Amino acid sequence: MSMIKRETVYFKQAGKENTDTLLSLVKKYAEKEEIHDIVIASTTGNTGAKASKTFKGLNTVVVTHCFGFQEPRKTELQEQYKKEILKNGAKIFTGTHSLSSAERAIRKNLGTVQSLELIAHTLRLMGEGTKVCVEITLMATDAGLIPADKDVIAIGGTGRGADTALRIKPANSARFFDLKIREVIAKPLEF
Repeated sequence: MSMIKRETVYFKQAGKENTDTLLSLVKKYAEKEEIHDIVIASTTGNTGAKASKTFKGLNTVVVTHCFGFQEPRKTELQEQYKKEILKNGAKIFTGTHSLSSAERAIRKNLGTVQSLELIAHTLRLMGEGTKVCVEITLMATDAGLIPADKDVIAIGGTGRGADTALRIKPANSARFFDLKIREVIAKPLEF
């Protein structure tokens, strides 16, 4: 019988207070597992700036949401964080959410849910951060910023900050079902 024993970290609660601990944990994991590609969600850029510093020297991709996704505008990527992210050598990708896009408009205007939103809601059964990790991996792969042929670490969160990290075999959106969540590195118990 072949098996691998791993440790998963569970935060008692979801939220941004887990960010620093999670980034430190992921850095150790990435070094041990020799993973050089990190994709991380960031709205204002604060979490992205922290990650760009922590993972300096790795292929770090900070994924923000598309312009005008939330109001007021103060929730968009802030210039001081953008500068810091780029100074640390990380990349920034801003694009349409791969698990909602136009389907969100259909739901809002016509009151019906489409397949991508069903997938997003299903992923949320494991927490908002799990959905975010899968989505940003698809987005970064679509943009050619991370490889599709080797595992990456995706970092997401619930609201602000980071509380979830997954080891993922990436795929682009057109090959969604080729994406594999290989390991849960950390996630909150309560979300």
